[in-house]
Amino acid sequence: MTRTICLHGPESTGKSTIAPRLAAHLGGAVIDEYGRTYAEANGIEFTMADLVAIAKGHDAQTQAAIARGADPVILDTDPLMTAVWADMLFGRRDRWFDAWDGTADLYLLFDIDLPWVEDGTRMFGTADARRRFFDRSRTELERRGVRWALVRGQGEDRWRSALAAVAGLFPA
Repeated sequence: MTRTICLHGPESTGKSTIAPRLAAHLGGAVIDEYGRTYAEANGIEFTMADLVAIAKGHDAQTQAAIARGADPVILDTDPLMTAVWADMLFGRRDRWFDAWDGTADLYLLFDIDLPWVEDGTRMFGTADARRRFFDRSRTELERRGVRWALVRGQGEDRWRSALAAVAGLFPA
């Protein structure tokens, strides 16, 4: 059975940096953040329909990796994260998000203890917006009752925090 680990949390917290490193370390595959690809192709003036399309596109890539037998599959976000985006952008979400049931085996919630970096697709860089985004991200994990762990720290400390969090899925 394929193990799935989703990197979850606000923008500019190191998810896209840690994802390929974690996959290489564990011998798995990475599903890149589909929302970034979508935003780079279509812009960041999202509608709710765009967010549903992003979530469905990400989920399709995840299911394809699982069908190929990749193990583990490291997800650089997933539809739960896109639901949080809907909450942040619109104060509501499409019903599709709450009906989606393909949650990962483990979520790594990335803390906002790294500096925010503008890259042309990010939106929530103020301290208040980052805190709201983080709190909503954590609330979504708790609401769904999924297994999760907090990842924090700078540089190699962040990497070690991620490794410690996944240790339970990969006993020695």
